[in-house]
Amino acid sequence: MKLPPWKLIPLFGAAVLVPAFPAAAQARDPFAHTYSIVARDPVTGDFGVAVQSHWFQVGTVVPWAEAGVGAVATQSFAKIDYGPKGLELMRQGRSAKEALDQLVAQDPEKDVRQVAMVDAQGRVAVWTGPRCIAAAGHQTGSGYTVQANLMDKATVWPAMAKAYESAKGDLADRMLAALEAAEAEGGDIRGRQSAALIVVKARSSGEPWRDRLVDVRVDDHPQPLAELRRLLDLHRAYEEMNRGDEAVAKNDFQSALGHYTRATGLAPGIVELPFWQAVTLFVAGQEDKALALFKEVFAKEPRWASLVPRLPASGLLPDDPKKIERILSVAPK
Repeated sequence: MKLPPWKLIPLFGAAVLVPAFPAAAQARDPFAHTYSIVARDPVTGDFGVAVQSHWFQVGTVVPWAEAGVGAVATQSFAKIDYGPKGLELMRQGRSAKEALDQLVAQDPEKDVRQVAMVDAQGRVAVWTGPRCIAAAGHQTGSGYTVQANLMDKATVWPAMAKAYESAKGDLADRMLAALEAAEAEGGDIRGRQSAALIVVKARSSGEPWRDRLVDVRVDDHPQPLAELRRLLDLHRAYEEMNRGDEAVAKNDFQSALGHYTRATGLAPGIVELPFWQAVTLFVAGQEDKALALFKEVFAKEPRWASLVPRLPASGLLPDDPKKIERILSVAPK
């Protein structure tokens, strides 16, 4: 007998409404109803996935990517297996379509899945099961696919495709533009809660921790896309800081200064960034400029002054008590 959309189940003497979803999906699969984009950058060859949902920690479920292999988004009544298994099949040489077709054929609950893949050659494949909650659908383009389910309206994924194709910037910027277009078009009918964005290198170095270029996630926020963009800016600021640190280690203070200056511009509210910029200026002999920055930092957060005397032992400031005292002289008394 066909079950109604909802059925009553007694639970410790009380009656509760439980959705009559397929047993396998209901038992273990996250309800990651969402919109997402999977893409390969045509210039760099990098792979990425970006996603937003009215579901907690969507970044732990939907996006999967591996340098030199490809990327996967698994959503709707999300079967997480599609992520790692899809990457494994593509790593073995299967195309995105071959990998997806194989996994869908093995899934007894395929009708409630929505899965997208892109492989190392930029070939894409996508499946939207006929029982995904409307509005649900997908659209593919050169090296990318956008997909969505449980949307306010069926114009969401076409808006994503248009935004991605017309956006400027790197892969992360263009994927985020696609998410923002989805939200502007109505987005998830339930609202919004979490988001994530991952970008990995085109080629594997054999050291996965070096291959992940971007990995930012918003687990729970009233405006997850605005927060995701803020975190992407912070990510770029700290990447500049890392490059500055690498330059300092090579005694290339001029390059370090450029990186630190760009970092400060990307995240002007983070006091630590101008602190290290000031340290670099001081070591590079531009002491007056450094002191002006130190003064601003110490005025905002006096605790940074206590770090200064510890830096000469690490080779980050001159081992000269008079110079250290000069820096500390601009701290609030």
